[in-house]
Amino acid sequence: EADIDRWRARRVLEVQEKKREQELKAAADSVLSEVRKKQADTKRMVDILRSLEKLRKLRKEAAARKGVCPPPSADEAFESQVESLRTLLQNRTELYEAEERALRVMLEGEQEEERKREMEKKQKKEREKLLQQKREIDSKLFGELDEFPLAHLLQPFRDYYLQAEHSVAALIQIRHEWDQYLVPVDHPEGSCIPPGWVLPSLPSSDTWATAVR
Repeated sequence: EADIDRWRARRVLEVQEKKREQELKAAADSVLSEVRKKQADTKRMVDILRSLEKLRKLRKEAAARKGVCPPPSADEAFESQVESLRTLLQNRTELYEAEERALRVMLEGEQEEERKREMEKKQKKEREKLLQQKREIDSKLFGELDEFPLAHLLQPFRDYYLQAEHSVAALIQIRHEWDQYLVPVDHPEGSCIPPGWVLPSLPSSDTWATAVR
């Protein structure tokens, strides 16, 4: 029951974290969409302002052909207004671009975190798989620990075969003994050192199987 409760708590936490991530991404996407809409509106205003300048220039040329010329103060007032609007739109454009960059950085950071979490989950599964394989190998070699909960009869053998994991001197001694039997790969009477435990073969007869059990 305790294991079930811990598993359920982990699952609930994972679901909550995933939900928060989705909500954060949805909020960022919504804000990014709004920023892009503002950028589009600003661009449209810039186009309108450019069109107004072009229209006034055309009308001014048409009036000049008729002998009508506006006073210089009118040109100055128009240019002043246009420059003020152009500055305002430029400031808005820079502000919206900064907001978009910030949102993109946030989204990229969230995606990077998601990739990192997925990688950690994958590595955790690989570690659990390797540990399970090690437990299966140890079970075949040394038996199940649960069979002897008080005094494991094979514990001295486990200590002997695993001593290299806890003692450098033992590791050197064992490697020295192994090295005495090293031969070239193509030697007809030898083979390379196995990379792991040498598992026992399956019983070849019922009598042997009975002894193993």
